Amino acid sequence: MQRSEAIAPTHQPSRSQLRSEQNVSCVLPATQWRSAMSEPEPDLQLAIASYSDRSSEIDAIRRVVFQDEQGVAPELEFDGRDDAATHLLAYWHGQPVGTARVSWPDPQSAKIERLAVLAAARGRGIGTQLMQQALQLAAERGARVAVVHAQAYVKVLYDILGFVQVGDRFDEAGLPHVKMTKMLTSPSPA
Repeated sequence: MQRSEAIAPTHQPSRSQLRSEQNVSCVLPATQWRSAMSEPEPDLQLAIASYSDRSSEIDAIRRVVFQDEQGVAPELEFDGRDDAATHLLAYWHGQPVGTARVSWPDPQSAKIERLAVLAAARGRGIGTQLMQQALQLAAERGARVAVVHAQAYVKVLYDILGFVQVGDRFDEAGLPHVKMTKMLTSPSPA
């Protein structure tokens, strides 16, 4: 189950706006998304994190973004798959502000899930940098394809990152999503 966050918008749409077909006012134009992608945020540090070591930070971010802001039920958000996944944490000015989870359904694919950035840190490209790090990690581990279930209202971010929509919209955790994939290339040996 993938729920993406409002990576470039500075506020999170309400649950009713997320369900609506017309929530475009909540999202920045593609040109501004590209700007956020091309300018790395100073004072940002990304780390690969063990869930057993960093669960309190990861859970706190996801709880705020998915449960409090979007109304996702705790049993859907915390699905028991965290220990088997690889997690990324974003620290901005030393504080944990974003996270993503990468799971490995099979040796050839990576599923990037649970991308979340706290409201105070949105609009700075942090979600984009988490995604880029997740894609790099997936390629380094030999995955040939990355899969996301993107919330429909932030599909443009994934388009810009080179993902392609596969199939029609569907509901996941009561929110509209689209399945998207991206073919990966293995990093060149050093």
